[in-house]
This record gives sequence, C-alpha cells and structure tokens, in this order.
Amino acid sequence: MKFISKDIQEYEPCLKAMEQAVDDIKHGHDNDQIWLLEHPPLYTAGTSADASDLLKPQFPVFETGRGGEYTYHGPGQRVAYVMMDLKKQMQTPDIKKYIWMLETWIIRTLGEFDVKGERRAGRVGIWVVMSDGTEAKIAAIGVRIRHWIAFHGISINLNPDLSHFGGIVPCGISDHGVTSLHALAQKITMNELDEALQNNFDYELLS
Repeated sequence: MKFISKDIQEYEPCLKAMEQAVDDIKHGHDNDQIWLLEHPPLYTAGTSADASDLLKPQFPVFETGRGGEYTYHGPGQRVAYVMMDLKKQMQTPDIKKYIWMLETWIIRTLGEFDVKGERRAGRVGIWVVMSDGTEAKIAAIGVRIRHWIAFHGISINLNPDLSHFGGIVPCGISDHGVTSLHALAQKITMNELDEALQNNFDYELLS
C-alpha cells in the first residue's frame, strides 16, 4: 500500500502512525506500506546521536528509535517511510541486505535524473561527486527493526533549504557537505520524484 501526501505532515503523529502500522503488520491486520511525505523543519536523533553534533537547534528536535545519528527533515525533502515484514519478503531476514536494497532504490531513482548516486564505505546514505571534486550527501537512510518488521526509511533532498542542515552535523559526518537535486541543476518536481520512487521500488532486490 502506498500513501502519498501533498501536505506537510507533522512528525509525532507520523511516528505514532508508523508504530501502529508495525503492530498491525505484526498481527497480520495489514500489509507492507510505503508513505511518501514531507515534514516541517525539524531534527531527529537516532540511537547513535552524539549531543555535541547538535550545533544550533533552531528547529524542534525529536528522539527516535531509528538507527543513525542526527538528521534534518523539512519542506523540499521527500521522506519515504517503508514498513516491511522482512520475514515475508526474504528467505533469511538480513538487515544489511535490506539496507542495500534501500540504497539501490535511491541510486536507481536518482539515475532517472542523470544523477550518479554512490555508496561510500563507512558513511551512511547516498553520495554524489560535485563538479569541484568534493562529495556531498543527497539522501539519508535510517531504519529500525522490530520483530523483523522494518520501519522508518529514507529521505532524498529535492530542494530543501540546505542551510538548515547547518544546525547539526548530519549523520555525524563533518568532512563533507549536503546537496540536492535542484542544487545539481535537476529542476524536477516532487511529483516526478515520487513517480521515479514508485517505478524503482523492487522487492526482487531482496531475493
């Protein structure tokens, strides 16, 4: 089931709805779900967040049970929450393979817009090489697993205010910057990004 929101969605109600969805999937009351949405400006702290990486909390900060460190969400960034029963979708549930699937989903989606997204050892998320040879993060990944049901998910920067990332050390990485599709001169719409995300989501990557 896919849910696509054209409106800004507050974070806490979404988190509660995800928790309920996980419970419903666990008890067989619902199937896997994907939600595509935007949040108002905010920071979230993963289970590995270091308080010293919260540099300037100009927006609300939410503690969350997902993996990872601090990240930013805000308008112009597409968040994709994926609630998936890994026991049903994989012969042997494997968190690393699930993360690899999410990375591949992002890479293929960016590729539709001639943006080469890449993995980097020791760095979470998807990265691009800028014209000056530096590297910048364009997409983030943060998941949580409960009873082998995955939730939380990914975010891709379409055209957020990149200065808002300055309030944190994104994902604990201070040596590299953050970019977006629009900053890379790909002036696509959110609808076009949503379509690419839907076209490139592939359960076969888990087999």
